[in-house]
Amino acid sequence: MRRESVGHTLLVAFLLCVVCSTLVSGAAYLLKDRQAANVVIEVQKNILSAAGIYDEEKHNRSDVPELYEKHIVDLIVELDTGRIVEPSELGFESAVDFNQFKAASDPELSRKLTSEEDIAIIKHRENYSHVYRVKNTDGSLGKIVLPMRGYGLWSTLYGFISLDADGQTIRGLTFYDHKETPGLGGEVDNPKWKSQWSDPDETKYVYGPDGNVQIEVTKAGGVSNDPEKRKHQVDGLSGATITTRGVSYLLEFWLGPLGFKNYLEQVQSSETSGE
Repeated sequence: MRRESVGHTLLVAFLLCVVCSTLVSGAAYLLKDRQAANVVIEVQKNILSAAGIYDEEKHNRSDVPELYEKHIVDLIVELDTGRIVEPSELGFESAVDFNQFKAASDPELSRKLTSEEDIAIIKHRENYSHVYRVKNTDGSLGKIVLPMRGYGLWSTLYGFISLDADGQTIRGLTFYDHKETPGLGGEVDNPKWKSQWSDPDETKYVYGPDGNVQIEVTKAGGVSNDPEKRKHQVDGLSGATITTRGVSYLLEFWLGPLGFKNYLEQVQSSETSGE
């Protein structure tokens, strides 16, 4: 075949495509386990960050597995009752094997939300969820880290909120996956904005005197000067009204009766009784 012919050109192009696709597929296959491990470490890092254990200035990613093993207990809770469920009840050897996002798409392990219920715009809510208990040095319950998700402007935001053992006092909030606009809704990743959730001089609380979720993200600059109202308000993101509203809605959903409220009430009860 002549080198300058059309057939030769097509043959070379075809062979290049075959070689490149083979190399890409091979690399993806060989790196699959490493990629999965990196995802796990990233999630663990965000759990630790929400709990105030992982510090970007003090720790490296290589510290994450040891810190997680030392401080975190992964449990599964039944959302409708607040009951802790043994992994074996769901057919798993350990809690880490349970994927609640897959469960959300399984009709037998989830419920479809009505439009009135679905304020976080997630469509389906899993019946069971992970909860992460943070251990004190003596083994007692120090904090609780809860996974949450909800729709912002362009995407679903996935994150964690950290509460004291009282199930009421907020100690941290972080998001680990979203596609919000950089510089606007993407500012949910800004350390300065996140610090509002863990500021010891401006402690925030979930529930109001009536027991309902009262924590909210206001419009930018909209935090009240009233100390009682201020306890339940976090300043919003400038120019990101829809993302701000989305964060408020996901907090209201996951900390309410369709989310973790039943579990948190049981935790509060056990802490009060000393169990």
